[in-house]
Amino acid sequence: MLDREGFRPNVGIILLNHRNEVFWGKRISQHAWQFPQGGIQHGETPQQAMFRELEEEVGLQRGHVRVLGRTRDWLRYEVPERWARRAREGAAGYRGQKQIWYLLRMVGRDCDVKLRASGHPEFDAWRWNDYWVPLEAVIEFKREVYRQAMLELHRYLHDDSRARLRAAPRAAANS
Repeated sequence: MLDREGFRPNVGIILLNHRNEVFWGKRISQHAWQFPQGGIQHGETPQQAMFRELEEEVGLQRGHVRVLGRTRDWLRYEVPERWARRAREGAAGYRGQKQIWYLLRMVGRDCDVKLRASGHPEFDAWRWNDYWVPLEAVIEFKREVYRQAMLELHRYLHDDSRARLRAAPRAAANS
C-alpha cells in the first residue's frame, strides 16, 4: 500500500529500558542494526501496527511496555535504488517509507524479549545502547529520519523520568 507520492506507511519503535538505553536489533543474517519497524496493514491504525510489529519482531506484548509518546507527523526517507528494487517488487512508483515513530518504556524484563516470536524473524541478535548511539550506526539513508524521531521523542523520555522520580517517594511511603 503506497501513498500518492510512492511512500509506504510504516511505524518505527524506540524501546527504552529502565536506564533509558534503546533496543537495537541486528537484521537476520546481516551486519545491519536498526530499531524495530514495519508496515501498516490496510485498516490498521499506526498504534495497532506498532503493537503488532512489537510482538512480531521483539516478542513483547502490550503489557510489557508503556507508550510514552509518538511523532506528530509522518517522517519520510527514500530508499536508494540498489535497495529499492527488492522492496519495489509489485509496487510501481515505490520511493521509500513514511513513518510514525513511537517511544516505549519496557516494563517487562529482558527475558521477555523473544526474537523468534513469529514465523518470520527480523532480528537474530539484540542489545541495549545509549540513546544516541543508533544515529552513528544506522544505515546512511535512514539516519535523518532516526535523528528527527529521536530528537522529537527525547522530551518524553525526560517527562517519564521526572514522573518516575515523583512516584518513587509515594511508593516508598505506601510500603
